[in-house]
Amino acid sequence: MKCVPVSQPVVPHNKSTTVDSIGAFITKLVCDVINRNVVMTICATLPFFFVGVHRQVLMTTLGWFVGYHMTKHANYVYAKHDREMYEYIRLHPEDFPPKEKKTFAEIVEPFHPVR
Repeated sequence: MKCVPVSQPVVPHNKSTTVDSIGAFITKLVCDVINRNVVMTICATLPFFFVGVHRQVLMTTLGWFVGYHMTKHANYVYAKHDREMYEYIRLHPEDFPPKEKKTFAEIVEPFHPVR
């Protein structure tokens, strides 16, 4: 995998990074339950998701980081593909004749109400 050039604009916070970070957090909780890392504290009513908060924060941050860079790489690949496609269309106009423009009335069938 090639590195993404520095000149590419920064991808803003998006849905993908949020989903990945929430997924990493939930994965950490499930791993704690499976591995029985649920530690009983002095207060027996303390929920298990407060145990190992530092690991939960680490996994959430890691999930956000991975999701951010996966989205950034995907946007780079799609932009590169689009640039190559438009360049091919520009160099070979005979393969892509302009379409005839139709009016809206030509597209829509006439309306006949059913009574």
